[in-house]
Amino acid sequence: MRLNPDKCVFGVSGGKFLGFMLSSRGIEANPNKCQAIIDMRSPSKLKEVQKLAGRLTGLSRFLPCMAETSKPILGLLKKANRFQWTEECEISFQIFKKCLGTPPVLTKPTSGQELMLYLAVSGKAISAALIREHDGQQQPIYFISRVLQDAERRYQLLEKVALALMYAARRLCQYFQSHTVVVRTNCPIAKVLRKPELAGRMMAWSVELSEFDIRFEPRGAIKAQSLAEFINELSPLGQFEDTAWTMHVDGSSNQQGSGAGIILESPSGITLEQSLRFGFKTSNNQAEYEALLVGMRLAAEMGATKVVCWTDSKVVAEKVNDNFQVKDAHLLKYYHMFKAMKGLFHEVQVRHTPRCNNERADQLARLASSRKPGQLRSTIHLELPTSSIPQECIPIERPTSSWMTNIINYIISSSEPSDPLEAKKVRTQAARYSLIAGELYRRGFSTPLLKCLDQPQADYVLREIHEGICGSHSGARTLAAKVLRAGYYWPTLKTDCAEYVKKCKQCQQHGNLIHASAEQLHSVSAPWLFALWGIDILGPFPLAKGQCKFLVVAVDYFTKWIEVEPLATITAANVQKFVWKNIITWFGIPYAIISDNGLQFMDKKFNNFLENLGIRHRFTSVEHPQSNGQAEAANKVLLTKLKKRLGTAKGAWAEELPKVLWAYRCTPQSSTK
Repeated sequence: MRLNPDKCVFGVSGGKFLGFMLSSRGIEANPNKCQAIIDMRSPSKLKEVQKLAGRLTGLSRFLPCMAETSKPILGLLKKANRFQWTEECEISFQIFKKCLGTPPVLTKPTSGQELMLYLAVSGKAISAALIREHDGQQQPIYFISRVLQDAERRYQLLEKVALALMYAARRLCQYFQSHTVVVRTNCPIAKVLRKPELAGRMMAWSVELSEFDIRFEPRGAIKAQSLAEFINELSPLGQFEDTAWTMHVDGSSNQQGSGAGIILESPSGITLEQSLRFGFKTSNNQAEYEALLVGMRLAAEMGATKVVCWTDSKVVAEKVNDNFQVKDAHLLKYYHMFKAMKGLFHEVQVRHTPRCNNERADQLARLASSRKPGQLRSTIHLELPTSSIPQECIPIERPTSSWMTNIINYIISSSEPSDPLEAKKVRTQAARYSLIAGELYRRGFSTPLLKCLDQPQADYVLREIHEGICGSHSGARTLAAKVLRAGYYWPTLKTDCAEYVKKCKQCQQHGNLIHASAEQLHSVSAPWLFALWGIDILGPFPLAKGQCKFLVVAVDYFTKWIEVEPLATITAANVQKFVWKNIITWFGIPYAIISDNGLQFMDKKFNNFLENLGIRHRFTSVEHPQSNGQAEAANKVLLTKLKKRLGTAKGAWAEELPKVLWAYRCTPQSSTK
């Protein structure tokens, strides 16, 4: 490294660096730059305003709320008309001169020191001041501010405060990453940012701020003159008075569902909107009570002590004010719950208002009760799974014993039933079972340990394997084999599987009709795995996603492995692409392929493709599909399983196809045993 001695200074206690004055006191503004602004006369033309704006920008870190104060001056740069220096511009100019006459000294924080952040917002600008405490005095570190864009000016006050915090975290990232930052504000922003139900920009800001160590505290006494000026600049919106909060609530119940709309407004104008969907059935009156109770809980979370609640339900308003008698036993529980929650506040007033004055809350309630809730960025969307009032629980008696009880007792304590025949049976059976971690397992001959299930657990396993995501609505024998393969056992497994299949509506509705052949069947054998493939086209199906309405099917004669792909058109090029991608690249070049006499299979280019790879192409006899019986059998399997899974949703066959294939490939086949 080379240094120029003429540009180096060593052993000094202070001096000029990057346009600022550094000393043991901290970072000070350059007196020459400050004096240049103080000595300036009021601008008389646009170029002088541009010069003034440039000088102010260089000293912006020393100027509290610069964006708000300089708004009249900077506005002159955007005007296309003739230049006019107004009285507002002169007042702002004099404020800057006064501030730069005694500019604040900015300090640097020590390692591990907690820093304080003060926020201020207005209708046109946001500002922040980073402060540290030393010997009981508050010393500024940095002042930042910026003008709000047109869209940002329409934000709610709470969103503007969050935007100011977000802007400070991005601009002063180095301080946020290395220190704990205490945000001093009387705005209830902390409780809002920590809600998991946020949506839109508030959720994005909450996630971005979560990487920093930020705490929120109420604003205390001001211990610095520069900070007092910073706070007083925006006092109308910088303070949050402790007076009554206003709340509008409404409930809605219809055939699609039920929900509530809540609008909570603080005395300073901060507004919270909540669209609440109920996960349980309610009447209209119950929905109105739920909206009122949830709104009161929200107000309590925000720290409100006095609440004036407006509702368009005259019945609810009069009943909670003891003007009407509550006769319904269920609504009486809501009444008592309201009286209990009323003790959380100093004062709660519930008043009736016409629906025309409660339109916004009514819209939120209708939005929540619809099938598809909205995604408004400034609205909190969430679901209330259970009612606000305690529910009566009815205990369900469960069987105290099952077929496993005697076996478990014998393994643990060698206890036997009193009946000699039953005792002999238990001793014989217990040799095949093991008790591991309190669970009974059965030892098989060629299978791992099978977990033993009681009847409720067995019903659940049967339902999941037969109808679940991997279910294929298979027959009783195959269903029992899949249960054993999954690692479960109970004595009546085969009987229960047969009874379950008999009761399955889809299996009975789309089951195969057994037709015995008049002649002896002849099987077509393959010499080795993936040597002989049968290929066929299924369709047309109902139009599915991607304009697909055909299905190309290929099955291996040896392993019965099936490959399928939905197609929009059945051209020779698509069939050739399917054979290359789904057969050759996965299983190698086959010995032969069997197909019918369709145009896509008779195509010259497709046959040249097979001939170049040495694949023999065999065609079935005309009007004799039995010649490619394995492909026809695969078609029947796919069609049957698709019918059982789809029901009436015929257009979803393309989306359900992977699940059908998965179920088929995971099912033991008797033909391959």
